[in-house]
Amino acid sequence: MNVLAFETCFGACSAAVSVARGTGEARVESLFEARETGHAEALTHMIEATLARARLDMADVDRFAVTIGPGTFTGTRIGIAAARAFALATGKPVVAATSLAVMARQAADELDNSLNEDLLVAVDARRGALYAQLFAPDGWRARTAPLLLSPAGAGAAGAGPLLVVGSGAETVAAEARRSGRAVTTALPNLLPNARALLQLAFQLEPLSGPPAPLYLREPDAKPQDGYAMARA
Repeated sequence: MNVLAFETCFGACSAAVSVARGTGEARVESLFEARETGHAEALTHMIEATLARARLDMADVDRFAVTIGPGTFTGTRIGIAAARAFALATGKPVVAATSLAVMARQAADELDNSLNEDLLVAVDARRGALYAQLFAPDGWRARTAPLLLSPAGAGAAGAGPLLVVGSGAETVAAEARRSGRAVTTALPNLLPNARALLQLAFQLEPLSGPPAPLYLREPDAKPQDGYAMARA
């Protein structure tokens, strides 16, 4: 199976292609770039480049994989719009994962979690809140849904020792240690990468409809009262 995965939820943009081989193994081509803006333009070029490296055309892709959030409103919408467009144009299925699940998979690959601590992915969502999701130590099995939590709430997730990764890790650890909990932190600069999304893509069931964004909070920017016409 040839799979095209892409990720735009936070401060990075990435694309990856898994190319099926007759041996049962797969070859992976991927690109990743940390960036705060310009995801739409970057994603288009990354997809073209990864497909070219893999010597595939869009028609050769059997499945698309995308992250649906949580993340920035603009970034999340860019990835989902691309997935919808590709699926409509090719008739091929889409699978989706949370951005936090992709980060958990990366963390499990990068770290030796020999203490078998539950893995908490915590990302700074600003305004004193965190995007958080708890996983089993192997980084595959989600123990909770993605949540918008206070640092104290995130620090109370699960039971027993905790390994926290992501930009909110130190904030969570400080709160958890106040209650005497054993907490370890790692990978504070971790960002989701489409290469890790590929690992999940083979395990996920195709969506029955178009992918929809997972928003855990209202947007920061809203129309001012009196300056927008009410919809009919």
